[in-house]
This record gives sequence, structure tokens and C-alpha cells, in this order.
Amino acid sequence: MATTSHDVGLDPDPDQPPAASVRFLWRLRGYLRPHLGSVAVMLLTSLAVVGTSIGIPLVTRAVIDGPIADHELGPVLPLGLLALALGVVEAVLIFVRRWVQSTAVLAMETSMRHDLYTRLQELPMSFHSRWPAGQLLSRAIQDLSSIRRFSGFGLIFLVVNIVQVVAVTIVLLGMYWPLGLVVAATAAPIVWLSMTFEKKYVVMSRRVQDQQGDLATLAEEGALGFRVIKAFGRSEHVASEYERQARSLHASSMDKVHLSARFWTFLEVIPNLAVCVVLLLGAIGAGQGALTTGELVAFITLLLSLVWPVSSLGVILAMAQEAMSASARILEVLDTEPAIVGGDRTIAEPRGHLRFEHVDFAFPDAPDEVVLRDVCLDVPPGETVAIVGGTGSGKTALTALVPRLHDVTAGRITIDGVDVRDLELGHLRSLVATAFEEPTLFSMSARENLTLGRAEAPEADVEEAIDVAQAGFVRDLPWGLDTRIGEQGMALSGGQRQRLALARAVVARPRILVLDDTLSALDVHTERLVEDALRAVLGSTTGIVVAHRASTVLLADRVALLQDGTITHVGQHRTLLAEVPAYRELLSADAGDRVPA
Repeated sequence: MATTSHDVGLDPDPDQPPAASVRFLWRLRGYLRPHLGSVAVMLLTSLAVVGTSIGIPLVTRAVIDGPIADHELGPVLPLGLLALALGVVEAVLIFVRRWVQSTAVLAMETSMRHDLYTRLQELPMSFHSRWPAGQLLSRAIQDLSSIRRFSGFGLIFLVVNIVQVVAVTIVLLGMYWPLGLVVAATAAPIVWLSMTFEKKYVVMSRRVQDQQGDLATLAEEGALGFRVIKAFGRSEHVASEYERQARSLHASSMDKVHLSARFWTFLEVIPNLAVCVVLLLGAIGAGQGALTTGELVAFITLLLSLVWPVSSLGVILAMAQEAMSASARILEVLDTEPAIVGGDRTIAEPRGHLRFEHVDFAFPDAPDEVVLRDVCLDVPPGETVAIVGGTGSGKTALTALVPRLHDVTAGRITIDGVDVRDLELGHLRSLVATAFEEPTLFSMSARENLTLGRAEAPEADVEEAIDVAQAGFVRDLPWGLDTRIGEQGMALSGGQRQRLALARAVVARPRILVLDDTLSALDVHTERLVEDALRAVLGSTTGIVVAHRASTVLLADRVALLQDGTITHVGQHRTLLAEVPAYRELLSADAGDRVPA
């Protein structure tokens, strides 16, 4: 990847986007390096096309001033064949250029897409909590497409059209310099218009791209939260908010279109005015014998060949501005360095001995608000500890520190005596499996969801995990385990999603199993069946169980009471129930369970 965080100081904040400039496109040049051969072929063929387009009018001049003026038919055929040959060569060159261009540009876009997705996977939870999903989707789809379009069309034709304008102007000056000066003089208003257009268009382009990201976020939230929206009867409110954002995007897009239309209109007018002036002055010059009829025809033909390069300048500059804005938006993500970087150590024969040693933690966005402080906990291999605490005590934050979804602020967490920050990330996350309270399922088959953490899991392990999690309902789906689960598993109930997520964690066969209130959506009967099956699993692994229900506590060998971000008591359930009033009050709040002391 051709980017580093030190090239240009970007602020990776979606609310404070950097101004777009050509330097952002230049920083992405590394993606073109593997395709320099293709770029060279595209440039050479495009320049050769310019040569043939100039050659055909010159052959026309030779035909008019030669055999036609002299009334000789003999040379007409070879000159006509030469013009035909030039036309055929031009068509072949255009075909070769487009074929090579498509292959190279699509490969470049694929590489950029891969790097962007990889970086998104590397970035920490704090990054994803600040960035709306729609903004990231907009960058991964629309912005990459803008860069591809400019790289595959705009960049080549920007160079080729400039070369064509310069080359044709030189030929025209040599053919009849007074008219050549007229053509050259049209460059001044074009340059002035282009500079004015660029300053305004870059601002509008960035505004439109950001608003597209905001609209994508609203669309995603509306699609994923449709049940809540319907349940509260807020469909009209959500629709009106979406409509407001859509109208705002429409207004910005129309401003952008109006600016482009005015610019393109002037670009169309300037060469056409030049043609009118050349026709007038050329007719006078031909009448005075200053140039021949063939030269006048060739002059007009060459001048008309400049209409497209000049008028397309607006399209190309617009594409360039969009590509520059898109590059800035892409680099906002690529320049964000991962806050969590793995070490290079592995544990040859992991036992799963987990220790929290004077751990402090505060979220990166609020470093002064300490969530966990001086947490000490020793969980020997094969033991299960239940974490019990009130709302906001830091239970979920504590469990997130084990697989390094977040990093400790102070202290350390060790597995078998090795600091988790020294372990290679892939190895660490193969040792630790987590089942979250809010399970995330993917739009893939049930089997693929189950084997997400262990793709090579044998069928027997998958079936065993399904039985442990009481997730046998997947066998009754239309195509069994091969049935595709809808996005976020929304077609399933909350309890079914939790059971699938639990089965996924069990299939991974981790040394440390973290259950973050994974059974909260289950009914009492199903919960009891799952807990009975889980005891066998937890007997062979180290377990951390976040418990809100008193019945879940019985899965653990010991209980840790978490109060105000620190562990105040560790002991047997019966002991804490008898001796710690705060623990007794927490469990007594669970009116749905009655656990004997």
C-alpha cells in the first residue's frame, strides 16, 4: 500500500474533513505501479490516436490541393486508401487502449478495496464507534468508483487532450499563423474558467460525497431498525428525516450540476466561436490567395477536432475534483493507525491461565473517565469465574479487554504469564472466544456463521456445539445448516440469535471462553438446558461469565463482585450471598430466579 500516516497530516475525524487537493491522488500512485506497463500502452496508443487524427485532415488537404485541383484522378485512390488505413489504425488503437485500460483500472480498484477493508478490520472499536457505517460504506463503494473512473478515463484523457490541443495548435500555426493565433488565443479564457471552476467545484463535490454518506447511514439504520420504528409508530418521522436529508443532498447536487452546466456551456461556446472566426478569416485569406482551399478545409477539420478535447475538459476536471475528494476521504481511513497492534509471541501449549494485574481502563474518547480501576483477578486453567455487578459497573468493558477489543490503560492482562499485548493478535483471538449479549450474525449460511472462528471445524464439533447451545432449530430450517441467515439474523428471534452466537463460541474450542450475559434472551427452561450442557464445556476451559441472573452464577466455581469499576469481593456464591449485602441485593433484584443459599 502506497500510504503512510506521515505523508500528509490528516485528521481522521469524520466531522472535520480535510480539503481535497491533488496531493491526495498523488499519494495513491502506488496502486498504479504494478500496472505501469498498461499505463504506458494506454498513453502510447492514445498519443498514436492523436497522430492519426491529425494525419487524416492533412491527407484531405493533399487530395484537395493535388489531384482534385489538378483534375487528376490517379492519385485519388492511393490517398483515399491512406486515409482509410489511418482510420482503421485509429479504431484498432482505441480498442487496444480500452481493453488494457479496463483490465488495469479494475485491478487497481480491487487492490484499493482490499486495503481499505483490511484497514477497517484492523482499526479498534473506538474508531468504529465514532464513524457512522454509512460514511464507511460510501468510501468503500462510491469513492473508490470515483477514483477508478478518473484513473481509467480522466487521467489519460487529461494528458492526451492537452497534447492534442498543443499539437494541433502548432500544426495550425505552421499552416497559416494568423488563424493559428486565433486558435491559440482561446486558451486564455479556458484556463481562467478552469481555475475558477476548480475552486468552487471541489467544495461542492466534497459536500455531496459527505451527504451521500450521511444518507447511506440513515438508510442502513432504517433497514436494520425497522422493527423498532414500526413498534413505536415512528415510520413517518423516520421517513421525514430521510426525506430531509435526501432533499439536502438533492439541493447540493443541483448546485453542483448548475456550476458544471455553466462551465461546460462556456467550454462549448468558446471553440464554436473560434470556428466562426476561423471560417470568416479563412474565407478572406483563401480569397486573397494567402492559403489554398485544401489548407482551409484541413484547418477547419483540425479546428473541429479540438472541440471534443476542449469541451470534455469540464467533464475531466469534474472527475478530477471528485477523485481528489474521494482520495482524501479514503486516506482518512487508511491514515488512521491501528491503536491495537499485536506482538510476535505465541504460546506453544496454552493452558488458559488468565490474570488481571492492577488493570485500569478508560475509553480512548474519554480518557479522564476511568471505567475500571485496579482490577486484580486470577483465573486458573479450567476454572470459571462469574462477574457480577450493577449496570455501568464495567462488566462488558472488562470482558472486552481479554481479546483486546480494547487495551488496558494501566496494568496488564496475562495468559499463561504472557502479556496479551505481546501475543500475535490472530493467536490471541484463537485462544479467546467471546459470545456477546447482543449477537451479530452475518448474511451467510448457518454453518458459516457457526464456523466463523474455526473454519476447519469437523461436523461432529459443529453438531456438539448446536446441542450445547440448544440451537437445534437450525436443523429445521429449509436447507438445514446450509440455509442462508438474513442480514443481522433479523429473521430469527433474539433467543435464537444468542444460541447461535453461543454455539459459534463453543465450536471455536478456545482455551478461554468469555460469555457476556449470553443467556439473557433465553426463557427459563431453555436457559436451564443450556447451562446444564455448558457445565461440561466450561469444565475443560477457562471461563469468564458475565451474570445478571442468579441462576447463571451457578455455572461458576467462584464469583467476582464488580462495584464502581473495581473488584471488591471474590469467593464462593454461598459465601458472598451470606456475607456481602451488596451481592445479596444484586441477586435479590432478579425476581425471576430463586437460588438457595
